[in-house]
Amino acid sequence: MFSSSFATFALSALSAIFLTLVHLFSSKLRFVNVPRSLWLSAAGGVSVAYVFVHILPELSKHQAVLRKAGKGIIPFVEHHVYLLALVGLTVFYGLERIAKLSRLHRKQIGKPDMTSENVFWLHMVSFGFYNALIGYLLLHREEPGIISLLVFSAAMATHFVVNDFGLREHHQHIYDRIGRWMLAAAIIVGWVLGAGTQLNEAAIAVLFSFLAGGIVLNVLKEELPSERESCFWAFALGAGGYATLLLAI
Repeated sequence: MFSSSFATFALSALSAIFLTLVHLFSSKLRFVNVPRSLWLSAAGGVSVAYVFVHILPELSKHQAVLRKAGKGIIPFVEHHVYLLALVGLTVFYGLERIAKLSRLHRKQIGKPDMTSENVFWLHMVSFGFYNALIGYLLLHREEPGIISLLVFSAAMATHFVVNDFGLREHHQHIYDRIGRWMLAAAIIVGWVLGAGTQLNEAAIAVLFSFLAGGIVLNVLKEELPSERESCFWAFALGAGGYATLLLAI
C-alpha cells in the first residue's frame, strides 16, 4: 500500500515536470509532414474527450453524493458543481474577449497586433491559477491511482499545447519571454501545494468542475472561429481515439 502510494506520488512529480516542459517547449513541436492545424485540432479533441468522457461523468456521481452531504462552507456551490463548470467557461470566455478587443484597439491606433500589457498580466494571473489548479489535481483528482494520473497528465499535456498556441497568438514575444515561464512555474506551485494540503471531497469536485468549463472553452475557441486553420477530422479523430481509450481502461 505504501509503495503504491509512493509510486503515485513520485509519478505525479514527474508528471508536473513533464507538463512544465510542454509549456516551455510547445512552440518547438514539429511533426514531419503534418500541418500544424492537424495536430492542434487532434490535441483539442483529446482534451474535450477527457472532459466529456471522464470528468463530467465523475462529477455526476459526485453530485449525487453531495446531495446527501451536510452543510459545507459554501453549500450552494458544493451542491451545484455544474454551475461551477459554467462559471469556468464564462470566465475564460471573458478573458478571450478582453484579449481580442485589446488587440483590435491596438491595431486601430497603429500598434502591433498583440494585447496591451495590462491584458497580458490579467491573462497570466488567470491562467497561472488555472495551471496551479491542474498541478494540484495531479495529486488530488476525483479518481486516484496511477492509471488515472497518466490519463489526466496526457490530456492536460495536449491541452497545454492548444493553450500555448492561443496565448502566443495574443501576446506574441512577451509570452515566450515571460509568460510561458510563469505558467510553467504555476504548475509546480500547484503540485507543491497539493503535496502539503488535502482538500475535502466537495472542494475537489468544485475544482474539477471549474476546470472542466475552462478546458471546454479554451479548446473550442481555437477550433470554432472561421479564420482558424482547424481540421474537423483531426479533432474528431483525437476526440474519438482518446474517448475509446478512456472507455477501455
